[in-house]
Amino acid sequence: MNSLRQWVRESIRIIEADFQRSADTHLIPLELPGLPGVELYFKDESSHPTGSLKHRLARSLFLYALCNGWLKPGAPVIEASSGSTAISEAYFARLLGLPFIAVVPASTAKEKLAQIAFYGGQSHLVDDPTQIYAESERLARESGGHYLDQFTYAERATDWRANNNIAESIFQQLRFERYPVPSWLVSSPGTGGTLATLGRYVRYRQHETRVLCADAERSVFFDSYVSGDRSLTLDCGSGIEGIGRPRVEASFLPEVIDAMVKVPDALSLAAMHYLARRLGRRVGASSGTNLIGAIMAGRYMLKCGERGSMVALLCDSGERYATSYYDAAWLRAQGFDLEPLIAAVEACAEHGAPLPGTLAQAGLG
Repeated sequence: MNSLRQWVRESIRIIEADFQRSADTHLIPLELPGLPGVELYFKDESSHPTGSLKHRLARSLFLYALCNGWLKPGAPVIEASSGSTAISEAYFARLLGLPFIAVVPASTAKEKLAQIAFYGGQSHLVDDPTQIYAESERLARESGGHYLDQFTYAERATDWRANNNIAESIFQQLRFERYPVPSWLVSSPGTGGTLATLGRYVRYRQHETRVLCADAERSVFFDSYVSGDRSLTLDCGSGIEGIGRPRVEASFLPEVIDAMVKVPDALSLAAMHYLARRLGRRVGASSGTNLIGAIMAGRYMLKCGERGSMVALLCDSGERYATSYYDAAWLRAQGFDLEPLIAAVEACAEHGAPLPGTLAQAGLG
């Protein structure tokens, strides 16, 4: 066997050994008195070794690239990311002794940049978030490295049938609950890969479970879902780090999504703060987006006279946003006055009051 093939085998063994040392993530119930008969759980992906949902994706992308023969000893690995995927990929690159370069928007939280550096990665900052793809391709080409391209390969690198993917994990953890087959699974879209896994899995296992995608305000996914137009673009990045994209990514599969909502940034941040208070610890802003999506799905269930369970994703820890989303001065500078909205989210979740404003939605009646 040649030396490259031996290196690939050893690299896969290292990643698989790391997986065997990792426990599954927790499923946390969150009581919402404003949704009687609806039981909500959060899948806490912040408990992965690198602190986010993207740990699963990074592992899959590295295994996919290794088995396709795309990675070489000593050659750099490059990724376009808003931070969390890059943190997890830097972790796996360090396991394999590979240089890692993250191409990230210049606005990325400094806590994320510090974590990339902690795992031995280098951050390459780009002022225009829409240019991270082209810059990643350029760096890979000029360095002789490999661009992992999470936005293209997320949905195909993950084994959506089994192999302890996030969907299988959720159903295993629910099996002794009152409603073991959830009525809804709720996730926000970064690449779209997690939604693809959830949607494919419930169809493959013949569950009646529906999948709701909660999109960010500055993102094209919702409008593409409604219009069917995959050519839509924006000239700006999302205000909620880790989710929402200025273009429709290849891994976004609208055919496996049953409903979508578009959540204003201020409401996502208010829901994030409410959820943090309920859990007693900080969570990321995308978890707030998912909470709003879950509330809308739950209200739809009540309207239809349904009872059952829902699972939403808690994507990462809020400690990564200590100097942004959890910093009062930063919020004021961005024009956010969250306290009235936090109170409105609380009134909705605990007393059944309507959410403030009119949220764009599709597939919820």
